[in-house]
Amino acid sequence: MITFTYRIETSGNIEALAAKIASDQSTGTFVALPGETEELKARVAARVLAIRHLPDAQQPSIPEAGGPFKRADVDIAFPFDAIGTDLSALMTIAIGGTYSIKGLSGIRIVDMQLPDDYRGAHPGPQFGVAGSRKLTGIVGRPIIGTIVKPALGLRPHETAEMVGELIEAGVDFIKDDEKLMSPAYSPLAERVKAIMPLILDHEQKTGRKVMYAFGISHADPDEMMRNHDLVAKAGGNCAVININSIGFGGMAYLRKRSSLVLHAHRNGWDILTRHPGLGMDFKVWQQFWRLLGVDQFQINGIASKYWEPDASFIESFKAVTTPIFSPDDCSLPVAGSGQWGGQAPETYERTGRTVDLLYLCGGGIVSHPDGPGAGVRAVQQAWQAAVEGVPLANFALKHRELARSIEKFGDGKAA
Repeated sequence: MITFTYRIETSGNIEALAAKIASDQSTGTFVALPGETEELKARVAARVLAIRHLPDAQQPSIPEAGGPFKRADVDIAFPFDAIGTDLSALMTIAIGGTYSIKGLSGIRIVDMQLPDDYRGAHPGPQFGVAGSRKLTGIVGRPIIGTIVKPALGLRPHETAEMVGELIEAGVDFIKDDEKLMSPAYSPLAERVKAIMPLILDHEQKTGRKVMYAFGISHADPDEMMRNHDLVAKAGGNCAVININSIGFGGMAYLRKRSSLVLHAHRNGWDILTRHPGLGMDFKVWQQFWRLLGVDQFQINGIASKYWEPDASFIESFKAVTTPIFSPDDCSLPVAGSGQWGGQAPETYERTGRTVDLLYLCGGGIVSHPDGPGAGVRAVQQAWQAAVEGVPLANFALKHRELARSIEKFGDGKAA
């Protein structure tokens, strides 16, 4: 069985609506059907397993007259034979007509439990945590990364100049902004041509290869693969993928043919989840993409510049680092969005004192008052202080880059 947990909100009857979801999303429709036999329903009909009532809502999630608005978490089990391991079928069953049902003032999918039949049915991450560490050569601390800024507008040679400084400063990871794919002023091929020689030359000199994630997303899977091959042929080892933009099919097509680390940007996920009474929890949504093969997963961070509260980031961190079936299907969590060294201590403590993450700073590195190179060193110093348990202010007394970073970003404006 495949089990979804729906958080239902209604001014009507919880039990009746739970039964309707189970029926509508499996064998039923708005009238009884001649072929809907008891044998058929026993074989493929979904059924309600449990209903856990919650406190009433004061206001409806979707405008509706009347009340009170009763709430409950409802577990509904769907027979595996009715869905199989097709992820598009799984998503269709999960959300299909569910959100269209009359009488619901709110509905959200808050959990999904998959049977063992899904183990091995999809490729999962090719590199994940261990592969990302091996390719960057980083052990014992987070992988420190940054984003080329400004996000849009830099030409290839201008981007390369910044990349060169970041490489020399000791950064581990650099990525294109998700909005940068192959615009006229900075075609992907020209960007690769300008950047990869710097990375390869640095590797020859030091034995250490900085990971650069080029934006290769495209609506045409074949064109996306050509972008992939361009990066791989030049010696690159990572790509930024806008997963919502390319869809399940695009991701599956790419993963089966890919030799690159696939760094997922979840742009658009907020549409699904920002209202707490509607949509889908990240805990559920991320399972689809991990099964499809995401290696690194962006999940915002502590004191994010966006709407997401810290508790949501922690839950997202737990989600991508909790095995679906085995540790190999975990993605490397990527903390980002307004990050600088100042969030390192709390990030370290609240993620269970782990260093298995990619700590991604955009403006928090490239906008450092003494330049991007100093920005890299400041973040490295902040993480050293966090792991050693030394307050940042004390550590900064002997580390100028961190001190200057605190002066610049101490008000939390590191976007």
